[in-house]
Amino acid sequence: MTRIAIVTGASRGLGRNTALHIARRGGDVILTYRDRADDAQAVVADIRALGRKALALRLDLADTAGFPLFAEHVRAGLRDVWGRDRFDHLVNNAGHGDMAAFDATTEAQFDGLVNVHFKGVFFLTQALLPLLADGGRIVNLSSGLTRVSYPGFGAYAAAKGAVEVLSVYLARELGPRGIAVNTVAPGAIETDFLGGAVRDTPDLNAAFARMTALGRVGVPDDVGPVIANLLGEDQGWVSGQRIEVSGGQVI
Repeated sequence: MTRIAIVTGASRGLGRNTALHIARRGGDVILTYRDRADDAQAVVADIRALGRKALALRLDLADTAGFPLFAEHVRAGLRDVWGRDRFDHLVNNAGHGDMAAFDATTEAQFDGLVNVHFKGVFFLTQALLPLLADGGRIVNLSSGLTRVSYPGFGAYAAAKGAVEVLSVYLARELGPRGIAVNTVAPGAIETDFLGGAVRDTPDLNAAFARMTALGRVGVPDDVGPVIANLLGEDQGWVSGQRIEVSGGQVI
């Protein structure tokens, strides 16, 4: 039976890349977006061009009150598009960056990061759990910045660190259902994260490249295949792990 994955924040960047690699491996995708409906529909078209099924649904991870309705939209999509009542994989990818020194970080910045990267992941997973098939998979996205520090990312990295701990607890609590849960932690990647700072700022790009054993920063194609591979049928014995995909950043 075809596997169905939900990938949050898949209208661009790592989420888009992950969704496409899932499709290339024979999976179908429900992808979410917040503001970029046209971009999301373009990803749907790309997935369908690969011969797979796809559906785009709007989701604001900061709005936990909207999660029950989102779950109902997922339920309806599963019924109408696939004739099923369960999906198989959840990739909690959606997020944003907000860089500020510790002594300059505002409460609004802190709340924005925690609400999306931790609280949103926690309660979205909870809302979708009744629809997740036994034997399924959850992959939560973290960051290489939970292992090494770079000034300005204290609140962001702390929220991602919370997700890493959550992944371990989910792996233990969902283990009896055969659900494997892991964290993927990318290093510096050339996307439009932080307005494309790593991609478009030569000095910052070079600084991160010097920190990396393989001598460059990453691109989405370095990360998406790893996530898609973790969802493969032959990876079910990997659970509760933090997998860094950084090219050997600061080793």
